[in-house]
Amino acid sequence: ARFMVCIMSGAFSPLALLLFGCYAAILGVHGEERCVAQHAEAAHYVAAVYEHQSVLTPNPLALTSRKQALELMTQNLDIYEQQVMIAAQKARNTPGFGVQIIVFPEDGIHGFNFTRTSVYPFLDFIPSPQLVRWNPCLEPHRFNDTEVLQRLSCMAIKGNMFLVANLGTKQPCQNNDPGCPNDGRYQFNTNVVFSNNGTLVDRYRKHNLYFEAAFDVPLKVDHIIFDTPFAGKFGIFTCFDILFFDPAVRLLKDSEVKHVVYPTAWMNQLPLLAAIQIQRAFAIAFGINLLAANIHHPSLGMTGSGIHSPLKSFWHHDMENATGHLIIAQVAKNPPGLVGTENSTSKMNPSHSKFLEILAGGPYCEKDAQEVHCDEAAKWNMNTPPAFHSEMMYDNFTLVPVWGKEGYLRVCANGLCCYLLYQRPTLSKELYALGVFDGLHTVHGTYYVQVCALVKCGGLGFDTCGQEITEATGIFEFHLWGNFSTSYIFPLLLTSGMSLETPEQLGWENDYFFLSKSGLSSGLVTAALYGRLYERD
Repeated sequence: ARFMVCIMSGAFSPLALLLFGCYAAILGVHGEERCVAQHAEAAHYVAAVYEHQSVLTPNPLALTSRKQALELMTQNLDIYEQQVMIAAQKARNTPGFGVQIIVFPEDGIHGFNFTRTSVYPFLDFIPSPQLVRWNPCLEPHRFNDTEVLQRLSCMAIKGNMFLVANLGTKQPCQNNDPGCPNDGRYQFNTNVVFSNNGTLVDRYRKHNLYFEAAFDVPLKVDHIIFDTPFAGKFGIFTCFDILFFDPAVRLLKDSEVKHVVYPTAWMNQLPLLAAIQIQRAFAIAFGINLLAANIHHPSLGMTGSGIHSPLKSFWHHDMENATGHLIIAQVAKNPPGLVGTENSTSKMNPSHSKFLEILAGGPYCEKDAQEVHCDEAAKWNMNTPPAFHSEMMYDNFTLVPVWGKEGYLRVCANGLCCYLLYQRPTLSKELYALGVFDGLHTVHGTYYVQVCALVKCGGLGFDTCGQEITEATGIFEFHLWGNFSTSYIFPLLLTSGMSLETPEQLGWENDYFFLSKSGLSSGLVTAALYGRLYERD
């Protein structure tokens, strides 16, 4: 995929109208900038995320000393400090634009692919912030093996900003602890949060490990919410956690949590789970801001960071350049939601009217254990071509080809039916398909998904549907919907060149969850509804 740094905006927000009103009220009067800045500052905070090209140990399986481990980690920490100071300098150069929180990626300091033994020299000791109030920068000798924490704490002070980073930590345990590993210590993949005065605010120990033999799963899930003076409550979790109920979804049961910090080391997998895809989808689905910092190793398929809200994203995806990237953006303190919003204008357009008519006049359907049977006499204006099967995301999808300039299609599997109503201004020499999967995903993790997906295939053959592609020219106006049996549905909307798009409408209608979109800025790569049934994992 080509280099991509983009900003995407939705419709006018209440804030935008407020700022416009402010300008209008004082037009021709000195001080208009101050008025706008005051409103912006009251409604926003400024965040930064850094996608880091980390310095890696040449052989993560080799045994090394603490001194050698610190020498390598110092190289990465030096880059972190440079980025903190760049973010702080930008703030000084732009009044009212002070960065208040910065997020760094998972594995960015120590690297990855260690064994339990080889990672040990890279681990810091960390006391529980619930039990101990500690400022590592100001109290460096209070605990042993805390050099990385000290450095991060001092960075937060230098930059005068909250700082979130990821490191490996160790915790001694006793034989009378039934969960204590044989070597007498727990080893955790840990996120830490420092306030702008360097105090260790909280820690989060990763719960859903992704083939990380070096680390232990905490005996109890950490549900960590920390408070800030600039934007209220933040949740925190790491990488693979985003696909599971604990801790990610449970954290957001607290309605006051409007923001999540998210260090990740995510390997992109198209067409459904590229880093920026799932990040944006999570922000939309839960109506929150997600500050996502990914590691940058294009040769491993690792890139994709962003500051995402339901209606706007600032993102970075770069598979060509081997350099890090800093994103700084204003973020709404109270993000406006998208799911379930009613837009009277789009309700009046012919496409949405036809969608509502279809739902109102749909056939009577019965489900058995294997498939859905519908009343053939019902008036469905549908001419669905024969279904075929193809592997997508290591799952056996049932698909139908999407032919012609307009159409109405249905494809079903295992109780889930997916529907597509579409129009195309022009046909492209590409094959698209509508696919469905309702089942347990078992490769690189085990979790139950229900998916309705409109995808561009890798070629013109049916067996290419599900392949990873990033470029497309096909333009669609469409409604995509399904009879999902979960309320946890993530909208994925990706166009050519790894560009994110905002759904026009999203929500429930007559027991179906739907996504609609018109006016794509470039060719469609993926439009999907990715449902998670956590209770069936």
